[in-house]
Amino acid sequence: MFEMLTEREGRKGEVEGKLARLRARMAAANIEVIHLTQNANLAWLTAGAATYINEATDTSPVSLLVTPDKAYVLSDTIESPRLRDEQGLEALGFEIVSEKWYDRGHALLNLAANRRAIQDAGGGAAIMQELRSTLVPEEIERLRYAGQLAADAMDEVVRLVRPGDSEYLLAARMAQAARTRGGVSIVNLVASDERIFRYRHPLPTRKLVQNYAMLVMCFRFEGLILSLTRLVYFGVMPAELKAKKDACARIDARLILGTQAGRTFAQLFEIARTGYMQEGFPEAIEEHHQGGSAGYLPREVVAAPTLQMPISVNQAFAWNPSIQGVKSEDTILLTADGVEVLTQIPSFPTIPIKIGDQVIERPDILQS
Repeated sequence: MFEMLTEREGRKGEVEGKLARLRARMAAANIEVIHLTQNANLAWLTAGAATYINEATDTSPVSLLVTPDKAYVLSDTIESPRLRDEQGLEALGFEIVSEKWYDRGHALLNLAANRRAIQDAGGGAAIMQELRSTLVPEEIERLRYAGQLAADAMDEVVRLVRPGDSEYLLAARMAQAARTRGGVSIVNLVASDERIFRYRHPLPTRKLVQNYAMLVMCFRFEGLILSLTRLVYFGVMPAELKAKKDACARIDARLILGTQAGRTFAQLFEIARTGYMQEGFPEAIEEHHQGGSAGYLPREVVAAPTLQMPISVNQAFAWNPSIQGVKSEDTILLTADGVEVLTQIPSFPTIPIKIGDQVIERPDILQS
């Protein structure tokens, strides 16, 4: 079991290392102050602290301000006690500056006055995205643990699906399964039957499951986010659906095994495009994005045909090839030894895919 944030060994060292990397980037850009307001960046720099209140927004009422020699938490009298006591920010070396909830903003103006400053929602966005994308050992440990939690949550929910369940009910079960494991399902997509064929991002409705259901989850744990999709079918599965799922699994396998350091996102996009063409679904590349790198956002960078950004070791990825009616998705980690699937469900049916001399198992459709 993972310890509470305030008990986690190594967390202070993680924060200190990240501050050093951030300050080096600031110095290289001749920046004296960076102001962080985005939840992804706050979670990154604080080693997973929950500084947000509203989970539906990208920004926090709390912010961080980093200078060459100080790191401040800009908060108010409402949030400061929780940030100090439960999130351990003061113990990590942050100086908490607390203002009255009805009279805020003076500290930011004073600390940034007459200094060359940027914000993470503006000029600092590219710097922060680059820093977030390559994971340090402590983050990799958390990501692996979170992958187990996400897989366990999905496994619990997908095996409970029954004909007659509403999509709302399945979404509620995913939310509950994530929350009871200490995470949050920040993307909760559910479709059944014909809706799976119509929509790539199906928000749940009151529709009842008849034969077929798709569950999609983006699971956030201490800031890090993992994505996975699973499908379940009741009755005799149509041969066409099975063929589509097998084709999608083969494309997914090519993307996963093709995730290699030094390759570019454009090259991974081309792997997907070629895969769809070989499988007889050339139009599918236009119907949905194919995924990309992951971390503190569901997708940090999405693969595109002209994106020459290189892939690196210690980055997470979530590829999500889809053909009308089917999808294949897990979160993986690229290590020096190759790729590691973080969200696989050990007892879930799989399709063995052979690419060259390598075999990788991809999720099949669960049949009941």
